[in-house]
Amino acid sequence: MGFIKEFKAFAFKGNVLDLAVGVIIGAAFGKIVTSLVEDVVTPLLLNPALKAAGAENISKLTWNGVAYGNFLSAVISFLCIAMVLFWIIKGANKISKKEEAAPAGPTDDQKLLAEIRDLLKSKNNL
Repeated sequence: MGFIKEFKAFAFKGNVLDLAVGVIIGAAFGKIVTSLVEDVVTPLLLNPALKAAGAENISKLTWNGVAYGNFLSAVISFLCIAMVLFWIIKGANKISKKEEAAPAGPTDDQKLLAEIRDLLKSKNNL
Protein backbone atom coordinates (compact mmCIF):
# COMPACT_ATOMS: atom_id res chain seq x y z
CA MET A 1 0.00 0.00 0.00
CA GLY A 2 2.92 2.37 0.59
CA PHE A 3 4.00 2.21 -3.05
CA ILE A 4 0.58 3.30 -4.29
CA LYS A 5 0.45 6.25 -1.89
CA GLU A 6 3.96 7.28 -2.84
CA PHE A 7 3.19 7.04 -6.56
CA LYS A 8 -0.04 9.00 -6.12
CA ALA A 9 1.81 11.73 -4.23
CA PHE A 10 4.39 11.92 -7.02
CA ALA A 11 1.98 11.76 -9.97
CA PHE A 12 -0.41 14.35 -8.67
CA LYS A 13 2.05 16.95 -7.47
CA GLY A 14 1.39 20.34 -8.97
CA ASN A 15 4.68 20.55 -10.84
CA VAL A 16 4.19 17.16 -12.56
CA LEU A 17 0.72 18.12 -13.75
CA ASP A 18 1.94 21.57 -14.83
CA LEU A 19 4.73 19.94 -16.80
CA ALA A 20 2.29 17.56 -18.51
CA VAL A 21 0.00 20.44 -19.47
CA GLY A 22 2.99 22.42 -20.75
CA VAL A 23 4.16 19.52 -22.92
CA ILE A 24 0.70 19.01 -24.42
CA ILE A 25 0.19 22.72 -25.11
CA GLY A 26 3.74 22.93 -26.50
CA ALA A 27 3.04 20.09 -28.92
CA ALA A 28 -0.18 21.75 -30.09
CA PHE A 29 1.58 25.10 -30.48
CA GLY A 30 4.37 23.37 -32.42
CA LYS A 31 1.78 22.09 -34.90
CA ILE A 32 0.42 25.62 -35.31
CA VAL A 33 3.88 27.07 -35.98
CA THR A 34 4.79 24.24 -38.36
CA SER A 35 1.57 24.75 -40.31
CA LEU A 36 2.18 28.51 -40.44
CA VAL A 37 5.66 27.97 -41.84
CA GLU A 38 4.80 25.15 -44.25
CA ASP A 39 1.40 26.40 -45.44
CA VAL A 40 1.82 30.19 -45.35
CA VAL A 41 5.42 31.39 -45.14
CA THR A 42 7.00 28.83 -47.46
CA PRO A 43 4.53 29.24 -50.36
CA LEU A 44 4.40 33.03 -50.06
CA LEU A 45 8.05 33.87 -49.39
CA LEU A 46 10.45 30.94 -49.60
CA ASN A 47 9.27 29.24 -52.81
CA PRO A 48 9.41 32.43 -54.92
CA ALA A 49 12.86 33.22 -53.53
CA LEU A 50 14.13 29.72 -54.35
CA LYS A 51 12.64 29.90 -57.88
CA ALA A 52 14.33 33.25 -58.44
CA ALA A 53 17.64 31.69 -57.34
CA GLY A 54 17.05 28.66 -59.59
CA ALA A 55 16.95 26.19 -56.69
CA GLU A 56 13.33 25.03 -56.58
CA ASN A 57 14.29 21.46 -55.65
CA ILE A 58 16.88 22.31 -53.02
CA SER A 59 16.32 19.04 -51.14
CA LYS A 60 17.46 17.03 -54.22
CA LEU A 61 20.88 18.67 -54.47
CA THR A 62 23.75 16.18 -54.14
CA TRP A 63 27.50 16.18 -54.63
CA ASN A 64 29.45 12.91 -54.87
CA GLY A 65 26.62 11.07 -53.12
CA VAL A 66 26.34 13.59 -50.29
CA ALA A 67 22.77 14.87 -50.07
CA TYR A 68 23.65 18.35 -48.85
CA GLY A 69 20.37 19.63 -50.24
CA ASN A 70 18.47 17.91 -47.43
CA PHE A 71 20.73 19.62 -44.91
CA LEU A 72 20.23 23.02 -46.57
CA SER A 73 16.50 22.42 -46.64
CA ALA A 74 16.50 21.59 -42.91
CA VAL A 75 18.58 24.70 -42.12
CA ILE A 76 16.24 26.93 -44.13
CA SER A 77 13.22 25.33 -42.46
CA PHE A 78 14.78 25.91 -39.02
CA LEU A 79 15.50 29.55 -39.85
CA CYS A 80 11.93 30.08 -41.04
CA ILE A 81 10.48 28.49 -37.90
CA ALA A 82 12.83 30.50 -35.68
CA MET A 83 11.86 33.74 -37.44
CA VAL A 84 8.13 33.02 -37.14
CA LEU A 85 8.52 32.16 -33.44
CA PHE A 86 10.47 35.39 -32.96
CA TRP A 87 7.65 37.37 -34.54
CA ILE A 88 5.01 35.57 -32.45
CA ILE A 89 6.88 36.06 -29.18
CA LYS A 90 7.69 39.68 -30.00
CA GLY A 91 4.03 40.35 -30.76
CA ALA A 92 2.87 38.59 -27.60
CA ASN A 93 5.35 40.57 -25.52
CA LYS A 94 4.16 43.83 -27.09
CA ILE A 95 0.53 42.94 -26.32
CA SER A 96 1.20 41.85 -22.75
CA LYS A 97 3.60 44.70 -21.98
CA LYS A 98 2.04 46.88 -19.34
CA GLU A 99 3.05 50.38 -18.52
CA GLU A 100 5.16 50.43 -15.42
CA ALA A 101 3.23 52.07 -12.64
CA ALA A 102 4.86 54.98 -10.90
CA PRO A 103 6.06 53.99 -7.47
CA ALA A 104 3.34 54.62 -4.93
CA GLY A 105 3.95 57.19 -2.25
CA PRO A 106 4.40 56.20 1.37
CA THR A 107 1.43 54.67 3.13
CA ASP A 108 -0.19 56.28 6.14
CA ASP A 109 1.70 53.90 8.44
CA GLN A 110 4.99 54.80 6.79
CA LYS A 111 4.24 58.53 7.13
CA LEU A 112 3.42 58.10 10.81
CA LEU A 113 6.61 56.09 11.41
CA ALA A 114 8.64 58.76 9.60
CA GLU A 115 7.13 61.48 11.83
CA ILE A 116 7.93 59.44 14.94
CA ARG A 117 11.49 58.93 13.70
CA ASP A 118 11.92 62.64 13.01
CA LEU A 119 10.55 63.54 16.47
CA LEU A 120 12.93 61.09 18.15
CA LYS A 121 15.86 62.51 16.18
CA SER A 122 14.98 66.06 17.18
CA LYS A 123 14.69 65.10 20.88
CA ASN A 124 18.04 63.29 20.78
CA ASN A 125 19.76 66.28 19.16
CA LEU A 126 18.63 68.71 21.92
